[in-house]
Amino acid sequence: MLYRFIDLFAGIGGIRTAFEPYGECVFSCEWDLKAQETYFANFGEKPVGDIRAVDEKEIPDHNILLAGFPCQPFSIAGVSKKNSLGREHGFLDETQGTLFFDIARIIKEKQPEAFLLENVKNLKSHDKGKTFKVIKNVLEELGYTVYTEVLNAKGLVPQNRERIYIVGFKKPLKFEFPEIPKEGPPLRSILEEEVDDVFTLSDKLWQYLQDYKEKHSKKGNGFGFGLADLDSYSRTLSARYYKDGSEILIPQGEGKNPRRLTPRECARLQGFPETFKIVVSRTAAWKQFGNSVAVPVVSLIAERMVQALERNELLPLEEGQLEYATVGKIN
Repeated sequence: MLYRFIDLFAGIGGIRTAFEPYGECVFSCEWDLKAQETYFANFGEKPVGDIRAVDEKEIPDHNILLAGFPCQPFSIAGVSKKNSLGREHGFLDETQGTLFFDIARIIKEKQPEAFLLENVKNLKSHDKGKTFKVIKNVLEELGYTVYTEVLNAKGLVPQNRERIYIVGFKKPLKFEFPEIPKEGPPLRSILEEEVDDVFTLSDKLWQYLQDYKEKHSKKGNGFGFGLADLDSYSRTLSARYYKDGSEILIPQGEGKNPRRLTPRECARLQGFPETFKIVVSRTAAWKQFGNSVAVPVVSLIAERMVQALERNELLPLEEGQLEYATVGKIN
């Protein structure tokens, strides 16, 4: 079966890339204009802009919803106000004003068979776990069986990248996250053979980074640049990489300052195919790949999700539970 899916907070389409073997993307949404450029170059469509302006009723029907959404704190002020007024509130109200609310309202309206949400690992501990608890409650209140796991990409790409993945099914389907290998390819496997000197740090920037690290190490802090071990994996590539490249610097031997990764190397570090087009400036590309997902991890999750949908194997009924259709149903 081919699945229809939508791509929310799409970035440059990393999650979409992983799901394309299983069907067709019927709607995409991404507010960043530079990311829209890259998305259009690779998928031939320009995503809709601000998700908050999207009418959920206008979104095409789909089987799977995909979203790499930003983490935002949820205020309980609105809930307290409703309580003081003697009015009822639900989990959807608790998330109003956050971008997760927009995912929830779309799920409520379109009722997809499944969803995959991706976020930073810290989502689980954010605000002493309250943020994650609200998210999980909302999804379960909407009638979904929810699975969560923190996975590290370093067994598939040479990068230490831990992210939380949230998978949900409209039916209470059995699902297991994939096992990610403990050991992966070395960093040198993604490096280009010839790199322009423009990627080499200037003497001024290199001196600044060394002084900064020394200052903090005297205070007992671990802040500072990371000179990469080419036979191991790198630190996490972040959206701030364009600033100074300090988290992943490539050594270039005696007498030469280290260098930043090239945009193509960043694409490889995130597991994008070689055919993926980079059409924006170096600065924009560094931001985009730092914000993206490790595609091979999402590919394994996509495979497991599709298998779960096609097997259609339900979890055993809990004691006293008469039928699945009544569980978590929302009006």
